[in-house]
Amino acid sequence: MSTQVAVIQRVVVYGGLLVVSALSLFPLVWMLMVSLMQPGESSTFPPPFWPAAPTVRNYVELATHNELGTHLWNSLVISVGAVGWSLLFNTTAGYAFAKLPFRGRRSLHQLFLAALVIPAQIAMLPLFLMLKEMHLINTMFGVWIPSMAGIFSVFLVRQSVMAIPDALLDSARVDGAGELRIFVSIVLPLLRPILVTLGVLTFLGVWNDFLWPLIVLNDSESTTLPVALAALGREHVQDNELMMAGAVVTIAPTLLLFISLQRYYVQGLMAGGVKG
Repeated sequence: MSTQVAVIQRVVVYGGLLVVSALSLFPLVWMLMVSLMQPGESSTFPPPFWPAAPTVRNYVELATHNELGTHLWNSLVISVGAVGWSLLFNTTAGYAFAKLPFRGRRSLHQLFLAALVIPAQIAMLPLFLMLKEMHLINTMFGVWIPSMAGIFSVFLVRQSVMAIPDALLDSARVDGAGELRIFVSIVLPLLRPILVTLGVLTFLGVWNDFLWPLIVLNDSESTTLPVALAALGREHVQDNELMMAGAVVTIAPTLLLFISLQRYYVQGLMAGGVKG
């Protein structure tokens, strides 16, 4: 009897997971199907799920008439650069908060955590004015600056560094290793899962960001994919197939990145809450 109950419970659990997965994936699959349809095909009623005659015409039009390659390159350069700057500043700051004693460390950390409740949009105007005075508007550095150091990113790294035993670092100091050598040779290898997690989060956030690039980049040739896709939607309001093709191109790189690094991403999130 207990075996039958266990089988029924397993069927119910896996059946529920299958239904939830299907509902979650349906919009993505339908978006891909619409991008392969002929112009106006998705506007019929009832809307079809499979394209009657699949075509890549929408992707060709994006590449030839809407400067897709330029916007794709801009998004890639900005996102990869933001990941590099984020790893540089956030890992060093998180390590300092966790292992390096300095005056006011605890108070400063608590102040940082309190600032998490402040919406990022509030800081956009003063940050824009500062960048304007520094002549960084319409530059890559202007887009990178908000992602160079984030409170949540520093906190995430700090939590992982706290799990590293002090005895391990002290033994390296006794052997004559400097702080830079300890950080590069001991700390960074142990932080590999959290570094991948931070890199993925930063890449996804910058790649999908719409508002900040819209504010900072005022040149149409330097805009990113989300901004270009929004402009494309204003020009082709009724062309659902072309819009879905643009959405597929925007989502595909982040989806592939997450799938390829999913194992490290999960490990990083689990490691981030080991020690407070």
